[in-house]
Amino acid sequence: MTVLDTPEERQTVFPVSVEFYHEAGRLGMIGEDVELLDGVIFKKMPKSPLHEWFIACLRRLLEAACGPGMFVEKERPITCRSSEPEPDLAVFAGNWTEYRLKHPTTAELVIEIAINTQQRDRSKAGLYAEAGVKEYWLVEPEAGVISLYTVPGSAGYTKCGSFASRDLVTSTVIPAFNVTLEDLMK
Repeated sequence: MTVLDTPEERQTVFPVSVEFYHEAGRLGMIGEDVELLDGVIFKKMPKSPLHEWFIACLRRLLEAACGPGMFVEKERPITCRSSEPEPDLAVFAGNWTEYRLKHPTTAELVIEIAINTQQRDRSKAGLYAEAGVKEYWLVEPEAGVISLYTVPGSAGYTKCGSFASRDLVTSTVIPAFNVTLEDLMK
């Protein structure tokens, strides 16, 4: 399934290349409230206080769990073949100074917080797998679920686990990073 499989999303599309997207941004033709998914520019949803709160909590936990040679970013674009998603949080290998002139093309771990964007964020799993992102977390606070996607391949992730609010979710990439939604909500 891709982002464009949803009829509501298809009605809002204009197909472009990653190069056009970069140039349109450079020329001021598009704002920062968009992202490129499957060759289509999508307007990003406004961020709720709950969304931003979860990002802040998870970022602190990630930064504490990451070892040397990894760094955490919020909404850092990942340049893919026909997309440039901006995950809520991502952990990258290497040093952040390597990306002064280019965006990363993959990540160790990506997290999306889905408050009003469940379908779109679920569809991003294919994009992240194609980019070789080792692990993708889809956090749905209101539904009380964390979906953990691992083992990326050309057809998507080959493993996906769903965890309820009280379940401890542990990263396969950063074993020191583990959470329960229940504890985060306290």
